[in-house]
Amino acid sequence: MSVPPLLWAGNAVVGRLAAGHVPPQLLTALRWTIALALLLPLGWRVLGTREARAQLRARWRYLAGLGFSGIALFNALQYTALTTTSAVNATLIASSGPVWMMLLGAWLYGEQPRRRQWLGSVLSLAGVAVVIGRGDAGGASLGRLVLGDLVMLVATVVWALYSWLLARPPASMRAPQRPPWRWHEFLVVQMLFGVGWTWVFAGAEQLVAPQPLHADSAWVPAALLYVALGPSIVAFWLWGVGVVRAGPTAAAFFANLTPVFAALLSALLVGEAPRAYHALAFALVIAGIVVSSRH
Repeated sequence: MSVPPLLWAGNAVVGRLAAGHVPPQLLTALRWTIALALLLPLGWRVLGTREARAQLRARWRYLAGLGFSGIALFNALQYTALTTTSAVNATLIASSGPVWMMLLGAWLYGEQPRRRQWLGSVLSLAGVAVVIGRGDAGGASLGRLVLGDLVMLVATVVWALYSWLLARPPASMRAPQRPPWRWHEFLVVQMLFGVGWTWVFAGAEQLVAPQPLHADSAWVPAALLYVALGPSIVAFWLWGVGVVRAGPTAAAFFANLTPVFAALLSALLVGEAPRAYHALAFALVIAGIVVSSRH
């Protein structure tokens, strides 16, 4: 269960390192295109027959929503955020995801939170405010807010929406109507509906704010292979195995190791050492999740 958070932390650090070398939208498009090419030999069955293609066409609206939100938009926003904020900040803000899932559940699905969950959300959002405000309780830093922090906050809300789409699928994606896709086949399906959007974003990026690709550094191809294989495929696979064996509650707490790993990797690879306010923010976010999920 510790490997996926480590891989996701590495993804944030690579996104930070890639700033100025690989445009963020191009990084998103290359990541998922390479990942699809690597995984398609295992998941070709979702396209291999006329019946399989008919199953995709019958569910295209839902699958397009998954691909757009979870594959294209979230990652586009995350890599954009990492051009101006640190990997530690980005992963700490992303750790507030369970709170946004709770709030979206109340708004979209009528899942009314309990009093304890509201208290937990206040604690976690206070942790996010500490990150965005750089630990300044007096508000003096509000005039120098980092855009990347706010973009990462939007990305976290998008991920919460994607999570609800997975948790509340339409009847055609629930047993007995759901196709018998295995984890890698379902991931291939999402990639198929999301990769096109990543290239739309990459094209728009070059039209609006052209940025050169500096692939002359030896680490750039290695970084692209890492984000395509590690966070995109291996982490999804191990996370699924871990959730089955340890349960979703234990898995959620392991996911909170991502900011810790990001802090260590950032200090080693990027030279961005964590600050004292990061520890306070981490404590508040974790406290909020503990209070919200406690039975």
